[in-house]
Amino acid sequence: MKSDKKTILYIDDEEINLRLLKATFRRNYQILTAGNAKEGLNILSKNKVDLIITDQRMPDITGVEFLKMVQEKWPEIPPGRLIISGYSDYEDIDEAYKNYQLFKFIAKPWKENELSEIIIKAIENE
Repeated sequence: MKSDKKTILYIDDEEINLRLLKATFRRNYQILTAGNAKEGLNILSKNKVDLIITDQRMPDITGVEFLKMVQEKWPEIPPGRLIISGYSDYEDIDEAYKNYQLFKFIAKPWKENELSEIIIKAIENE
């Protein structure tokens, strides 16, 4: 049986954050997780994804840099892109809004009901 669930890719270098988001939203979405940008790009190359959520501050690259790579390789997918972070450089975030289809920046810690509403809006924004 094929699932009608939308697919979310979440990239974060902290395993606890990956598990938390997956546990919170797995009933409503198919959640794919990656611990770094390379894993995230590999998942995107093999899966249809409706929404990307990425952490901003990671050891290998920033979330904005990841979105730039996605924009260069697959500008058409996915239309919804979110950054979740406890850290933000407003110039970087502004660049992501202007150039890499960032839909929304969400500050950590996120609240389930607020993030749920943002996810719905981001996916509907297709």
